[in-house]
Amino acid sequence: MIRRRALIAGAPSLLAAPALAQSAGDWPNRPVRVLIPWPPGGSTDVLARLLCEQLGTKLGQNFVLENRPGAGGNIGMEAIAKATPDGYTQGPATIANLSIAQFLYSRLPFDPEKDFSVISMHWELPNVLVAPAQFCPANTAQEFIAWARSRPNGVSYGSPGVGTTAHLCGSMFCDRQKIDGQHVPFRGAAQIIPAMLAGDLTFAIDNLASYIPVIQEGRMKAFAVTSPERWPSLPQIPTMGQAGIPDFTITSWCAWVGPAGMPRPIIDKVNAAMKEIAADPAMQRRFEQTGARCVWSTPEDALKHAASQRPMLQEMVRISGAKMD
Repeated sequence: MIRRRALIAGAPSLLAAPALAQSAGDWPNRPVRVLIPWPPGGSTDVLARLLCEQLGTKLGQNFVLENRPGAGGNIGMEAIAKATPDGYTQGPATIANLSIAQFLYSRLPFDPEKDFSVISMHWELPNVLVAPAQFCPANTAQEFIAWARSRPNGVSYGSPGVGTTAHLCGSMFCDRQKIDGQHVPFRGAAQIIPAMLAGDLTFAIDNLASYIPVIQEGRMKAFAVTSPERWPSLPQIPTMGQAGIPDFTITSWCAWVGPAGMPRPIIDKVNAAMKEIAADPAMQRRFEQTGARCVWSTPEDALKHAASQRPMLQEMVRISGAKMD
């Protein structure tokens, strides 16, 4: 049963490493390097750039972005984990990095629970069940399920890679709905969308942010979102529950992190700036236009949220059979 868990009290702290003896008074006095563990153009990259524009303005230094994709985000996350914890290396860590990776890999180059200073939650967005309008006759989720079951050779679903929420959602959807589904991994939505529009891929349950333009253009049919409520930017799309698919609530999310041992005054300074950004209606509108919601939390609540998601995601990995060793 997929549902939101209560936040786990006493979650392991990613802030436990000894901090450098440094106040936040003179920080930052040079540009801050932001390592993005995913390719350019994806939702993590786009939303990190929106945040960094504002962080630079509020904190008085440039936040310089550098994409470090590869190995399901592990290359970029390892680089953050091994950076000097002086506040000058930060980056976005997604649900895949902090709450899924440990169930996919028997060995990781970092410990998701110990090797990062978590600063705040950054964004949240749902996945959306979509199919190409030109090749799919269904107009509702239930019609899509019936159509997919009737396909003599089954269906295929795309994801940005093994173990991503798109993969896990697609696998669980096919398992529960008794659909013969074949997973096809891609590098990202920039490759998945053309494959669907060309008729080479049947559907996806992928991050909404990447699909808003093709949904609005009518080239892609959107049947349901995986959030607990309808999403503000596309209120006409029902939730999975409203579409007759119960217990299918899961959102993708991202936290803002640095290496373990960052001085708490610096963490608090960035956290305070992120709180102001999330409270800005103009920034919320910009995030909503991309399909996401700008969020903020204390470092402790971000840690608890990451921990609370792990049992659910571990079960989804088990259903999918995904392994990355």
